[in-house]
Amino acid sequence: MRQLDDIERGIDDVQASHGEQFTVKQLMKTRKAIKAKLDKLNDTKRKDSVINFEELGIDRLFIDESHFYKNLYLYTKMRNVGGIAQTEAQKSSDLFMKCRYLDEITGSRGVIFATGTPISNSMVEMYSVQRYLQYDTLARNGLQHFDSWASTFGETVTALELSPEGTNYRAKTRFAKFYNLPELMQMFREVADIQTADMLKLPVPKVNYHNIKTKPSEIQTEMVAGLAKRAEKVRARLVKPQQDNMLKITNDGRKLALDQRLIDPMLPDDPNSKVNACVDNIYRIWDEHADTKAAQLVFCDLSTPTNKKIIETQEVSENAFEMMPDQFDNVYDDMRKKLIQRGIPAEQVRFIHEAATDAQKKELFAKVRSGEVRVLFGSTPKMGAGTNVQDRLIAIHNCDCPWRPSDVGRILRTFKIKMNVEVTSNGKIII
Repeated sequence: MRQLDDIERGIDDVQASHGEQFTVKQLMKTRKAIKAKLDKLNDTKRKDSVINFEELGIDRLFIDESHFYKNLYLYTKMRNVGGIAQTEAQKSSDLFMKCRYLDEITGSRGVIFATGTPISNSMVEMYSVQRYLQYDTLARNGLQHFDSWASTFGETVTALELSPEGTNYRAKTRFAKFYNLPELMQMFREVADIQTADMLKLPVPKVNYHNIKTKPSEIQTEMVAGLAKRAEKVRARLVKPQQDNMLKITNDGRKLALDQRLIDPMLPDDPNSKVNACVDNIYRIWDEHADTKAAQLVFCDLSTPTNKKIIETQEVSENAFEMMPDQFDNVYDDMRKKLIQRGIPAEQVRFIHEAATDAQKKELFAKVRSGEVRVLFGSTPKMGAGTNVQDRLIAIHNCDCPWRPSDVGRILRTFKIKMNVEVTSNGKIII
């Protein structure tokens, strides 16, 4: 309700100062969205009436991995500016209301956040964190509205960047530079206890990074040119958004960069592809560290196995894979089959998708730590927080590059067996 009152005052201020009609319309649209949100939250049809949050007697919340709540709603009149995501998550809105309630009953001392990446994707996340933990401070300084905060601590930058189809460059304006940074950090440090790696001096291993570059096939080169033509039609509005759009083109480009068979399963398996380069590295490291039974993690967010395609390791034999036809279904099964054909025992190559429950995950992670499973495949979300398999971890392979800092670093928590580990990224394909 306070946010609704703020919007109402904003509309009155703009109208009193004879501001642009566009701004008034945007504020009215925002007011309508807030009312719809309140109506949805107050809808009791799908809620029980046993007990309310206020009746639980909770006076402190500890939020671990707090960057998972970064998508907090915000309202701004800035349009066509990159880096200002206005997507919202229900869990973030719910946490924000709980934070405001605890601030009222504890004097702004009832919430504790913990994260290794307070800013994982955009500068807006700093504003969101301050809204969670310093809402009253922002209000006292007239910075509770994003546009006020952005004009004080941020700056838009226009620069050339690679276009979504990956064939040329374009000028793009982004909210990508901090301004008045000393003042911002002085305010943020009122609630933040920042501990860097240099300050903690934890005994983490030395990481050797390898960026594996692969050349495209002729088919990939032709398909990339096709993406550029599709993008031109989208920009010229020659196709309907339901038929083709920039998001679909970008996704097809990611698939094409990983393996051309993701676009068409009937295309040949390129021996120089990123998938085959990753298979070579996995097998080499597996063979070199056979004496210590060192483990490897393989991250791939595209072409994950479906439930019907997941094969229980206990029921798989090498002969079964030899009898399977050379048909491409997904990257996971393709890489697993190639590793087994090279001589890695089938029970040592597992998918995180095989563990559907917490008990199954615990059992699988224990096998990785003991050396029974030496190659574990998974996506970034499924093998993120809680994947404690570091004891024997020697290498991590990123088949498609992760997007955020919070998506990397799993191997940096390893400090039990070795002091040198490897991270390979098959994230570049030279066109």
